[in-house]
Amino acid sequence: MRVKLKDIFDLQMGKTPSRSNLEYWNTTDYKWISIADLTKTSKYIFETKEYLSKSAIKDSGIKVIPANTVVMSFKLSIGKTAITKEDMYSNEAIMAFKDKHVINIIPEYIFYLFKYKNWEEGSNKAVMGKTLNKATLSEIEVEICSIEKQRQIVNILDKIMSAVDGRKQELQLLDELIKARFVEMFGDPVKNPKGWEVVTIGDIVTEVRYGTSKPAVEGGKYPYLRMNNLTADGHLDLNDLKYIDIPDDEIEKCVVRKGDVLFNRTNSIELVGKTVVFDLQEDMIIAGYIIRVRLNKRLLPEILSQYMNLEALKDILRSMAKGAVNQANINAQELQSIKVYIPDMELQKQFIEMKNQVDKSKFDTMTFAPIYDIINLYLHTHFYQGRR
Repeated sequence: MRVKLKDIFDLQMGKTPSRSNLEYWNTTDYKWISIADLTKTSKYIFETKEYLSKSAIKDSGIKVIPANTVVMSFKLSIGKTAITKEDMYSNEAIMAFKDKHVINIIPEYIFYLFKYKNWEEGSNKAVMGKTLNKATLSEIEVEICSIEKQRQIVNILDKIMSAVDGRKQELQLLDELIKARFVEMFGDPVKNPKGWEVVTIGDIVTEVRYGTSKPAVEGGKYPYLRMNNLTADGHLDLNDLKYIDIPDDEIEKCVVRKGDVLFNRTNSIELVGKTVVFDLQEDMIIAGYIIRVRLNKRLLPEILSQYMNLEALKDILRSMAKGAVNQANINAQELQSIKVYIPDMELQKQFIEMKNQVDKSKFDTMTFAPIYDIINLYLHTHFYQGRR
């Protein structure tokens, strides 16, 4: 049976009570969901980073999201989805799909439907990236099969995702090993116990440039790296790669080549500052929310990327970021003002050699692409009946 979302759900947006009233936030009363609470690894939300007080709920008029409700981010990081495990609240970037109970629906079925749908179809251009609105979401049609079929589909996808998540956890542990070894070799980035020379990033660059503001196009000539292609743990994720056409005389301004360091200058406060070394042979084009950094020979690109992805540096970046509604920004000058130590070059090379050895035991992020293709094909067969 094919139905519109508005026919089976009450679509409910959250709110953000005044940040200036500390009484609203200095509490652990009621869990309040933001995009940062919607992870790629968990189907359910058990905890949130922030809480609201009883007075915040009363004064703002924010509505409760019941337990076992599917919630989804529909601004910035579109499509991040989870299921509440208890009554919660959310901000305005989160849409809650409150079941009207007009037909039998398993929340996990809706979770998978939303998680793998291409939400950029039919979305509207916003100040930053893409966004959806309530009216657009309300009119989207989905396929709701029998309750028995829903359970069968969820069971199959649970097993597939369990295998994928297990492998991702292994990769995450290896990344943590690399970070730990980095600190062992070079020391805490703030305290600098080994006494390395400290400079600013601006002292060791040969070039710093923003990417292009031109939009992606169907059938474009060049692969187009956007902020979602940079992961929070310092990797390239090419599972959702777009393409772009650029005039020949503009390519050098925004092309990225092997050895360039990429810095995500604008994003949510939790994700701003993602840093990645571009290590592919094929040239690509970068979007305007990415800064391309080319270094002189004093610091290897991989060392800077690892340094910028340490938790201590992420704290510094979050404190520097200029906040606006649902976004934060660090410009090129601010990036170049960040202090970085310069370890001995031989030690830098030793670290790179160690990291390369660890990387040999890892699948590249793109290894998961065939699995996701199978999942999407399966979902479209059941959810969309071949329609996109």
